[in-house]
Amino acid sequence: MKQSIAWMLCLLLLVLTVSGCQTSASSGSSSSVSESAPASSQGEESTPESSDETALSSVGEESSPAESGSSSPAAEETSGPVVYMTTDLTFQGLVNVYEALNAAPTGNIAVKLSTGEPGSNYLRTDLIGELVQSLDNPTIVECNTAYGGQRANTAMHYQVAEDHGYTAIADVDIMDENGSMTLPVEGGSNLTENYVGSNFANYDYFVVLSHFKGHAMAGYGGAIKNISIGIASSEGKAHIHSGGTGGSMWGGDQDAFLESMAEAGKSVVDYLEGNILYINVMNRLSVDCDCDGSPAEPDMHDIGILASFDPVALDQACIDLVYAAEDGDSLVQRIESRNGLHTLEHADAIGLGSRSYELVSIDE
Repeated sequence: MKQSIAWMLCLLLLVLTVSGCQTSASSGSSSSVSESAPASSQGEESTPESSDETALSSVGEESSPAESGSSSPAAEETSGPVVYMTTDLTFQGLVNVYEALNAAPTGNIAVKLSTGEPGSNYLRTDLIGELVQSLDNPTIVECNTAYGGQRANTAMHYQVAEDHGYTAIADVDIMDENGSMTLPVEGGSNLTENYVGSNFANYDYFVVLSHFKGHAMAGYGGAIKNISIGIASSEGKAHIHSGGTGGSMWGGDQDAFLESMAEAGKSVVDYLEGNILYINVMNRLSVDCDCDGSPAEPDMHDIGILASFDPVALDQACIDLVYAAEDGDSLVQRIESRNGLHTLEHADAIGLGSRSYELVSIDE
């Protein structure tokens, strides 16, 4: 009898031990799921805006341009649009950064640049001439201004283009000499239509060459300004400046003006269906635009030339380089005093491009 009781006690202990092990294993599995759940939940709640800021921080704040540029092209799939960069501010550097895009412009090719007021920091032909002439039958295109100056009417504007050497390297077309054409604006908060030079329709592909610098009203000028204000007719410029209200060019709501630039730029990009590329030249970084014939003398160093198929990524990369520069305080103050970053915010929100990007150096 005693022996039977002993066997029964042993059997009971064995059952309790096995049951305890199974309970412990089951609890560990539950713990693993509950620990991983917050990470999944955070991923679902994070907004595109916060994701963009994280990506920009890694490129523009924590890494130097050289370190970012050394990133492998394989990262392009997850890091946003590629922005190529060279510090070689010569005609060869410009050609090299253009060739890094592996673009293939066809048809009637327009080279959009600012002809610049006399005395300004407009792009010189000794820098851009070789690239322009390497294109197949290019035409340099511009539109008249809406604020007076030496480029307010077509005849004067053609004279400025000649004086600045542009007619010597390509044909020049002041696209609104015969008036405006209308482009629809999709998804805008301020504009439903954008008015561009009527000759805009004559071109199949746009190579957008922009001098990156400050601007008295927009805070900064780069690719987005060049395809919005720059391609707008004089009528369209006034429309954008008024924030789509048709009111004063100078006394309207500042954010509506900045948003209208992004919206006008999107109408141009939508019309061209991808047949456009962008190059920003970061030299002579004055706080003033090339529309100013007496710009402030730059008080920061030249940076380089950047190129991309995304105008928002390109402008954002240039902004990040200015903010990272030790001597960029004056330009940063100009940008922030005009709330200039709002143009990028709105451009990203309406789908003109992406504020996150991968900066790739082409320098050896």
